[in-house]
Amino acid sequence: MKKILVPVDFSECSEQAIKVAANLAKQYNAEIIALHMMGITDAVLTHTQTEQMLEGVYYVKLAQKRFKEFLDKDYLKGLSITDEVYNYKDFSEINTVAQENEADLIIMGSHGSSGLSEVFVGSNTEKVVRNSDIPVLVVKKEAEKISFENAVFASDFTLENTTSFKKAMKLFNSLDSKVTLLYVNLPGQNYRSTKEMESRVKDFLFNAGALERLEDVVYYNDYTVEDGIFNYSNANNIDFIALPTHGRRGLAHFFSGSISEDLVNHSKIPVITFKI
Repeated sequence: MKKILVPVDFSECSEQAIKVAANLAKQYNAEIIALHMMGITDAVLTHTQTEQMLEGVYYVKLAQKRFKEFLDKDYLKGLSITDEVYNYKDFSEINTVAQENEADLIIMGSHGSSGLSEVFVGSNTEKVVRNSDIPVLVVKKEAEKISFENAVFASDFTLENTTSFKKAMKLFNSLDSKVTLLYVNLPGQNYRSTKEMESRVKDFLFNAGALERLEDVVYYNDYTVEDGIFNYSNANNIDFIALPTHGRRGLAHFFSGSISEDLVNHSKIPVITFKI
């Protein structure tokens, strides 16, 4: 890991994200790119009238001043930090900035356990996840010093998840993470026999060119996908949970069905998403 991008709006959540980024930057000798996105209209930025031009300059200078104060923290001393200010329209620009800077990871904070409608849906975090081709790590305020030692990649192992799987493995390898591939088996019509599960996962790994990962697969029985991920991760000291997500549908569809808010909102374990 060489570069970590942290979108900053000067809130408590973005400070939490920058703390996690600082911790990881120290572990992996990485650079932090702190990015503030201003929602200023094009009229203010480009209008020729003196008053509106001055207004645009004022907002830019204000953002730069707040950035300087925001980054003046003891835990950031000695780290390589670049601060950038951009204007945005729909937050898809963050993906562009991440790619231009060759960022390996985007880190964003969440507001807590108030439900996906509060934390993600319609929020800036959810917009970033939908548009980002770069992995997005979502952290809670409880997690300041996190480790990437033990990771779990949870999937239904359909072939559409191959791209996100490859992205995850690339990141895990760079972090020297020990990876568990988790298949949650459910009762009822979604139930599969051991032979059926093994066949699906083997076909998936063959397609992904990663048959050597067969020994890393765990089959776990539970009543819901999120309960299975949550219970397995907590019982096995997992440091972070990796999930594939559809950019076009956001966090409501990690898998072929929908995932409830329990996993993200009730687990203190950080969640990292990889776009399908």
